[in-house]
Formats: sequence, C-alpha cells, structure tokens
Amino acid sequence: MATTKTTKKTAPKAEKAVRPLEADVYSMDGKKVSSIALPAEVFGAPWRADLVHQVVTGIQANLRQNRAHTKNRAEVSGGGKKPWKQKGTGQARHGSTRSPIWRHGGITFGPRTERDYSEKINKKMRLAALASALSRKAQDGELILVDKLSFAAPKTSSAKAVIAALGKGADAATLAAKKKNAALIVVSEYHVDTLKSFRNIGSVLTEEARNLNPLDVLTHKYLIIENPEASFKTLSTRMAA
Repeated sequence: MATTKTTKKTAPKAEKAVRPLEADVYSMDGKKVSSIALPAEVFGAPWRADLVHQVVTGIQANLRQNRAHTKNRAEVSGGGKKPWKQKGTGQARHGSTRSPIWRHGGITFGPRTERDYSEKINKKMRLAALASALSRKAQDGELILVDKLSFAAPKTSSAKAVIAALGKGADAATLAAKKKNAALIVVSEYHVDTLKSFRNIGSVLTEEARNLNPLDVLTHKYLIIENPEASFKTLSTRMAA
C-alpha cells in the first residue's frame, strides 16, 4: 500500500526591518548640505502589507461620502387617492399610484443616505501602518529631505523650480516630470506662503507632519520632508503616543 508524504506548512516570515542609517539633506537649490540620522521608531519598521492594506482601506471608507439616495413609496408625491374602486372594473386591485410597480412610484431597496460606510481604526494600527509606509519609502530611495521651504510670497513658479532642483539633486528623475501623484510634501508646521506656492501644482500634495497618514504616503511616488529635525521630532512623538 502506497503511503503519501505530507509536508508541514509554515507561516510566512515577516520581513525584517532594514533601516538606512542616515539620509542626505538638500537645500531648495538641490544641493546637499548635510546628513541626518533617521529615527528607528519612524523609519525602522518592517513592511506589513496586510496591516497597511487594512488601515488604508479603512481610511478610504471613512472618506467615502454617501450621496446616492432614492425615495420610497412614502416620500414620492401623489398617490393619495385610490386609482379605481376595488371591484367591478376588470382590472387588478391597486390602492395607490405610489406603489413601486407603478411608473413614478417609490423605489424598492434603492440606495439611501442612511448607510454608514465608516470603519473603526485603532490608534496603534494606524501608527504602525504609518511607520511601515514611511520605512518602505526610505528603503526604496523615495525619501527626500530638504532643510527648509520658505518663500517671500506665494509663487507657483518658484515652487516648480524647487521641485525641479530637488529632483535633479536627489536623482529623482520622475519628480518634476510625473503628471499625477508625484510627491507628498511634509512641512514641520503651517506656512501660508509655502502651502499656497505648491497649491496650484496638481502633481504634489502638501501636508503637515502632525497630520500625516499612510494613505497619502503610499499614494504619492516621492516623500519630501521639510525641516527634518522638527518633522522627525513630531513623528517620533506621535509614534510614542
């Protein structure tokens, strides 16, 4: 009698964290000015695709707006009177023209605005997914650090020049050429002139470090962080919360 050999299945091993020791810091002209160590609690997390997917889909569900709405038979106009008497006409019995089987009647099982698509995301899950996404950007060489982003006045042409210079200096060829979702610019704090300068560029998005989320990080190709010391301090404080 032949015997069959069974193999024991083992669970897939989690990817080990590969943390770059330091990263270059560039000026607005695209020139390297210094280097800075990347904090392990922010850029040293392993890539967890399952966790990141769960958190990202949860954020997308919370952003979903429920606008589709149909009226049921109690909400459509008309139909207060019985179309014809119950018996003697030779026709089927009907009590109201607002019935779903009538033209201009109510809709049965149609979409309603009462439906709630939101999902609960635990704080630890959200922060772990953010650290995993940031670490992946650093490991893939898609992290660009700039010492400061300051403009005397809001000017889109100046912002485009900065993006082109950073793309050339950091060897990010598609930063200035990419037409959509090219970069997420993270600022350490709110700067009106900086945000307005990048606002009219459709390929970039500007966000404060305290509001950073994994959906925006993964949606854009490059991650540009302004004032790394202050931004890293804000992110480290969030991870420790």
